[in-house]
Amino acid sequence: MLKQVLIAAVCGAVMLTAGILIGHYGISSGSSAPAWVKDVARDVDESLIEKFLSEVDNIQIQENLRELTKVPHMATTAGDERTVQLMLKRWQDPDTGLDQAWREEYMVYLSFPDPKNPNKVTVVSPSAAVLYTAREKEKLYGPDQDDPEVVQPYAAYAPAGHPQGKLVYANEGKPSDYQRLNQTLDLRGTIAITRYGGAGRAAKAINAAPYGVAGVLVYTDPLDINDGLMSDVNETYPHSWYLPPSGVERGSFTSRYGDLLTPYLAAKEETYRIPVENITGIPPIPIQPIGFEDAYALICELGGQPAPADWQGAFNCTYNFGGPGFKPTSAFNNSDVKLDIYNHEEVKNSSNVMGVIRGSVEPDRYVIYGNHRDSWVHGAIDPSSGTSVMLEVTRVLGRMVKQGKWRPRRSIIFGSWGAEEFGLIGSAEYTEQYFAKLSERTVAYINVDISVFANATLRASAIPSVQNVIFTAAKQVKAPGLDSTSVYDNWIRYANRTSAAHGTIPRVGFLTGAGSDYAAFVHYLGIASMDISYTYDRTKTNARIYPAYHTAYDTFDYAAKFIDPGFISHQAVARTAGNVLIRLADSLVLPLNCSDYAEILEMYLKNALHLYQDQLTAKNISMEPLKRAVAKFRSAATQLDQVIQGSDLANETPLKVRRINDQLMLLDRAFLDPLAFPEKYGYRHVIWASSGANLPTFPGLADSFANADLPELTGGWEKVHHQLSILSQAIEGAAHTLDDVI
Repeated sequence: MLKQVLIAAVCGAVMLTAGILIGHYGISSGSSAPAWVKDVARDVDESLIEKFLSEVDNIQIQENLRELTKVPHMATTAGDERTVQLMLKRWQDPDTGLDQAWREEYMVYLSFPDPKNPNKVTVVSPSAAVLYTAREKEKLYGPDQDDPEVVQPYAAYAPAGHPQGKLVYANEGKPSDYQRLNQTLDLRGTIAITRYGGAGRAAKAINAAPYGVAGVLVYTDPLDINDGLMSDVNETYPHSWYLPPSGVERGSFTSRYGDLLTPYLAAKEETYRIPVENITGIPPIPIQPIGFEDAYALICELGGQPAPADWQGAFNCTYNFGGPGFKPTSAFNNSDVKLDIYNHEEVKNSSNVMGVIRGSVEPDRYVIYGNHRDSWVHGAIDPSSGTSVMLEVTRVLGRMVKQGKWRPRRSIIFGSWGAEEFGLIGSAEYTEQYFAKLSERTVAYINVDISVFANATLRASAIPSVQNVIFTAAKQVKAPGLDSTSVYDNWIRYANRTSAAHGTIPRVGFLTGAGSDYAAFVHYLGIASMDISYTYDRTKTNARIYPAYHTAYDTFDYAAKFIDPGFISHQAVARTAGNVLIRLADSLVLPLNCSDYAEILEMYLKNALHLYQDQLTAKNISMEPLKRAVAKFRSAATQLDQVIQGSDLANETPLKVRRINDQLMLLDRAFLDPLAFPEKYGYRHVIWASSGANLPTFPGLADSFANADLPELTGGWEKVHHQLSILSQAIEGAAHTLDDVI
């Protein structure tokens, strides 16, 4: 019996010892976690960002631009196809290319002039004698303007026709301008001449048609673009960056974005297309752009009463309304202006070029970086400055990937959009084709279109949540020509505001319209987006944009001599945008800040209360729901910030990080309401939709309030109440997405 007990004791001791040893070595060997655990917890690598910044080369950008601008590359032309092949070659390069690159094709509705029948603007006498003919093409200052592929200035989507009538001056062609002019003159059968600015291109004709205007001319006044300078002898290009007298801004004359025949559908070959007569947002009457040398010859001969002081421009004459028509003392007395417009429309194949770097940890989360590729002529600044920067960003990142030195946490998609100049078509069709996937998976969109307007300071417009990551990136980049100053510190000198949370910070604009390819991502998909560029010192010029915009003078020579000699501002934009891209793709927790969003909503609310509360109270419409919604959003944003800051997320379950990132990523989706703006095509975001009221507050509320008392509208105040309810519930709904899951 004792022997059995001893044997059992020994066996038990052996088993206990074995268990302890197994447990010890098992735990010891198990403490080395699987490799994927380290990858999942990986955060952005600051040393990699420093390496990226050091490798971005201004000379490479310069040579990119030289190559991109060798020939005109209007959408769907042979020059455009040349740029498609260039993008594919670079993105498929075995040493510096991306993981994959391909082209996406769309059949889109475009508008062109007839090269065999050029559009004409003439002054004709009662006997039909031609007394004056406007230039059909811009003046030659070098071989670039002499390229046979330089398209004649025209208004894309303006109808063909041959209107003839007495000339009148309608300022900027705004509704108020035509209303004022109509109080003085009978506008039926007239031709109106208008300045660029104030109203959209198409609106200048859309606003004119109800008054019986037969046709419209549009020009760029030297006061608005050239600081009043007019002479090409010594003042304008080729002597400076200013627009020469014959320069003409081309453009798309439509108030909609995306392919006009396939609304809300990707324009594939077999896609349903609406009848052409059902297209909206295009000029109902012929319209043609001209240079200011021709506008001078016409406006300074007009008769009638002097126009108001705020209608006067840079010409050394009084801008009159028109008699209608010309002065009795003019050589054009009793003559008409005639437009002969031969524009035609075609459905043509347009290409996006797409590229991707696949993510290593979260390949199903996308950071998208894009810019359009097509231009009106050579397009050195618009858009090739942005394309040259994008090619340098992809060269540096692509080489890191090919050498095995880096792979982003999330996938990066690059888009070289086609046919943007005709109405943001390539990017809009892409978002329509991949609506579900992009809605569910896209973290953010970075747009760098015109990367450099001039070389004074950074400029950014963005959804408020991405403001902080732009600031972080800008602090790490040296300002061009100022080695001891960062892009951030230089920016704050030129444009700043006071933030309750941050003190004095650079002023970031809002993405409230459809100025570039961010439009579909913000307004249609609700994706946090930004637009980044370098620009000019607005205290030194009144130019509404760089002067050679959309003209035959937007060439490599113009960019290299007058916009960014040395291409160091291009380099600064590449470094800043690339830095932002890496942080969005690699950060463990997305660098999106909900509290910055709350601050802007509070600013919008403050403005709304000041503008509307008294009158709404008088109409028995309460703004309390809106106040509560904004307060709820602030509370939820603060709580989420505290969760992020109070968590050691690198050592917590990856599912918690994924949950927080999804809350941040999907925030702007919560502001979408597809029924909020039935009259505004493609606008679903209730905070950033375009607004005719043009006030720094909620767009739907501002527009409905502005129209509430219009006699031609019924139920105006009910519509205000409706918009207030849409807005309040959208903000409150967004706040709930920031709350804990239950």
